[in-house]
Amino acid sequence: MNADASRPTIDTSNPHPARVYDWLLGGKDNYPVDEAVGERLPPEAKDAARQNRAFMNRAAAWLASQGVDQFLDIGTGIPTAPNLHQIVQEVVPSARVVYTDNDPIVLRHAEALLVSRPEGMTDYIQADVREPLEILAHARTLLDFERPIALSLIALMHFLPDDQDPFGIVGTLVDALPSGSHLVLSHASSDIFPELSAQVAAEYAKGGIQLGFRTRAEVDRFFKGLDLVEPGLVTAPEWFKDTARPDAEGSGIYAAVARIP
Repeated sequence: MNADASRPTIDTSNPHPARVYDWLLGGKDNYPVDEAVGERLPPEAKDAARQNRAFMNRAAAWLASQGVDQFLDIGTGIPTAPNLHQIVQEVVPSARVVYTDNDPIVLRHAEALLVSRPEGMTDYIQADVREPLEILAHARTLLDFERPIALSLIALMHFLPDDQDPFGIVGTLVDALPSGSHLVLSHASSDIFPELSAQVAAEYAKGGIQLGFRTRAEVDRFFKGLDLVEPGLVTAPEWFKDTARPDAEGSGIYAAVARIP
């Protein structure tokens, strides 16, 4: 477990995206400030959280079925069963999974809940996606960067407005991965339900959380130079591989998996 001896203090006076997401999923590891944000959001926000989680489950399981046995999950959030390592180690028991988040409460739950199968490995890095070189330095001590790695950025990059260089950050992470690796990314849209997206962004902003919802064309930029896996960049419920088709429903979440040439 990569953590400093002095634990970061959990700030319960301000909401945090990981804890709001936990509330949207029906979790209990959040505080009144997080619940207050969640309560103000339209009911579709809970649907989006559920759809996003289901996409992550399908994408991780499919990648494991293709032989991918190393995963770097940034923006992990509070553990919600099944966690990514439980999904992939069900397929590949020896899979190695490294989780990363910047919320101290996630660190505390990671220590208690992210327990690997004996054949595999899970670990946790307390770090911020806005410091990709720091994350990569830690990850290199845990993962073999000579072999394919799946980089998971689930519902994360829309918390980085354009002035925080989200495309440059993803580019730095992707460029460090070997050929045959994959990028798994989901992202809230600004153009599918624009009025709803504007309402969600405004409510998060009241809690001091800035959002950078994006159009389909803008989300597609994250995959520039990569080979999109069928069905390409679609909404979260529309992405599936080698499984039954999920129930058709409206979604404001874009999702895709792409292979790094």
